[in-house]
Amino acid sequence: MALLTGSDRIKTAIFISGTGSNLKSLIKFSKVKKSPIIIKMIISNNSKAKGLQYSKIYKIKKKVFDFKNTLSEKKIINELKKNNIDLICLAGFMKILSKSFIKNFKGKILNIHPSLLPKYKGLNSHEKAIKNKDKYSGCTVHYVNSKLDSGKIINQKKIRITKFDTPDTLAKKVLIQEHKLYPAAILKIFRL
Repeated sequence: MALLTGSDRIKTAIFISGTGSNLKSLIKFSKVKKSPIIIKMIISNNSKAKGLQYSKIYKIKKKVFDFKNTLSEKKIINELKKNNIDLICLAGFMKILSKSFIKNFKGKILNIHPSLLPKYKGLNSHEKAIKNKDKYSGCTVHYVNSKLDSGKIINQKKIRITKFDTPDTLAKKVLIQEHKLYPAAILKIFRL
């Protein structure tokens, strides 16, 4: 397997809304030799997102947009195209992208979701899994399409729910797996 040089790597933007733990995991992954991606931009809808600190630490360009209307969406699309972004990874991004945005990057947007899709799309997946007395939960990396958490699944990781789990403890267990699953999904897509 040939190692990719910086210019061969897939220019990637990570979209975040919060602490950026999956962003940090993807940045670390982008630094390993076998990684097919190079992270060029961090984009957030939240100017107070803690994850934006990683732009300074790792010297990655950051942009904050409000995502409220088509005008701001056009600005985002222009910014992504200007920076030759070929892959978008949603990592704890809490806004729903419009159909026209998704169409502009069809097949090039990934998301990680804290459930075993198609179960528990949207918010509060840990609470739902515990309330329904599920034996397993987990996380899913999937392509983004115009329906919420409904795109083609790339990979999943299943974890056991114990009788002692709360939504918080389950969230922590799932998050550990998310940090491994997202890089694995990217390697799977690019067959490395």
